[in-house]
Amino acid sequence: MTAILEFPQNTILENEAVLLRPLQESDIENLLEFSINEPDTWEYSLVRANGKENLENYIQIALKAKENKTEFPFIVFDKKTGKYAGSTRFYDISLPFKTLQLGYTWYGKNFRGTGLNKHCKFLLLQFAFETLEMERVEFRADNKNQRSIAAMKSIGCKVEGVLRNHMPTLGSDVRRDSIILSILRNEWFESVRENLKSQLM
Repeated sequence: MTAILEFPQNTILENEAVLLRPLQESDIENLLEFSINEPDTWEYSLVRANGKENLENYIQIALKAKENKTEFPFIVFDKKTGKYAGSTRFYDISLPFKTLQLGYTWYGKNFRGTGLNKHCKFLLLQFAFETLEMERVEFRADNKNQRSIAAMKSIGCKVEGVLRNHMPTLGSDVRRDSIILSILRNEWFESVRENLKSQLM
């Protein structure tokens, strides 16, 4: 088995609340409002998308990784409001090991706490475990990013530990600790899927 990701180029995940479609270069127009008006969205990110130039760079990096078949970035469309809400992606994809990471997730302020994230995570996890047949989906965050950590725990992620002094932070000599969480295949089918499904609004 090779480590080439056999993702259909037009993979679209959707339910009654949200649509996730492949991120495109032209999506700068759909995301620019957040980039200009909500720059603190990327406070904990090493690759930031605040400001038009950074957003263009952010999208180019994501599309290059998709081309290299190591990542698959999505843009998130909120059906309830009829507006684009943010972005998320699969990354560090390893088909031989049946593992991937789910992250680079961000939403505009008006879409946080609305239940949108749980809809997205349900679709992404369902695709990872039931279509791609992954054994493990991993999540990482800056250990100071309490909002992100709480969101991951609420969907059923289990904390595995903290990688100390793990990564640099942008514009600073301070290095961050990264918290590692995960969901395993058996956990998804035994409890996480139904628990998460029951939380969908």
